[in-house]
Amino acid sequence: LSLSQLPESVSTTLLQPYVTRLLFNLLISHQKLSYVIEKCSFNGLIVKILDVRHQMPQLTQILSSANTITFLIIWRRSCMLSRSSTFYLMAMSVADNLVLIFIVILELSVKYHQQEPFWSYDPWCSLRDIFNYGAYNASTWLVVMFTVERFIAIHTWKMKTKICTPRCAAWTITAVFLFSHLCAIPYYWSNASVYVNNQTRCIYKTEAPFQFIHTLVWFQTLQAYIIPFLVILTLNGLTLRLISLIMPLLRSRKRKSVVLLVTVSMSFMLLSVTRAITQIILRTTHMYTFDRNDYYHQINIAADTGTMLSLSNAAVNMYLYVCTQSKFRQEFLACVRQVSFYWKVNSQPVGNTDITTSFNNFLYKISS
Repeated sequence: LSLSQLPESVSTTLLQPYVTRLLFNLLISHQKLSYVIEKCSFNGLIVKILDVRHQMPQLTQILSSANTITFLIIWRRSCMLSRSSTFYLMAMSVADNLVLIFIVILELSVKYHQQEPFWSYDPWCSLRDIFNYGAYNASTWLVVMFTVERFIAIHTWKMKTKICTPRCAAWTITAVFLFSHLCAIPYYWSNASVYVNNQTRCIYKTEAPFQFIHTLVWFQTLQAYIIPFLVILTLNGLTLRLISLIMPLLRSRKRKSVVLLVTVSMSFMLLSVTRAITQIILRTTHMYTFDRNDYYHQINIAADTGTMLSLSNAAVNMYLYVCTQSKFRQEFLACVRQVSFYWKVNSQPVGNTDITTSFNNFLYKISS
């Protein structure tokens, strides 16, 4: 149902604060979950749905700005991090922004504002998933490589001097971005631009071999979820075991590195595990044949909830750093105070142009 189809007794003005609150708590970033359910029952009662898709670009702009601010603070300010860790955290901010741009904005939001988005046509239709999966894979494997780098830094001194260096980090980051997009190249042959119901759409090729599509799905599940999960759990477990065995003095010195490592890697796992489990269930049972638009099947709700949580991982790092890293928190608050003072001195009536100008000045203040 669209907003205009709701009963007149329902005040959209009253619903607006609740919609906004839900949007900030859940990154509604999937086509099939681009609705906020006001009343829902699986016992056959009436379901009233409020369409909020038009608010997605604004939400994504806020989340993307958080990643940009994180990048600038880590780059220009002293956050008491090693140079190699700084490179990895900045790269993760860039990769997360690419996820928000390519997947959340271009694929999942633009379609609601344009009847025939540009990527519905060739060659963009074929290239779309290369950029989508390339960005998502890069975001995932940067977390994995950051976990490996911190594991080496904490466990061994000899390897640390050779591997945990800015030069090695830069080459590793470059390789991650390169191979992430190379692994997504097979998706070029999985999509096709078709004309259906007086509209051009980009869909999976109906004539593509079943084994080809099935192999793509399983390969993506393995390299984006299963293998990263195993690596992260193993290395974090070994790291925590080492920390529990060393002397209290050494433990306090390594605490900050461990807190940052566990926070970043485990938040990635917690936000991605729902999608990983539902994808495995869908691919290994008869549920694979279900209509994914039928929300009377609870697996569809779980799968799309997993997609929301998985994509929300691209927007939470700044909040994790603020909560766990005291130096980052100090730098962030210092920038906020500086920019707040600037806004007060140069207070003007708020308009769209003023907001853009103020945000640009905010970024300039951070980078200066």
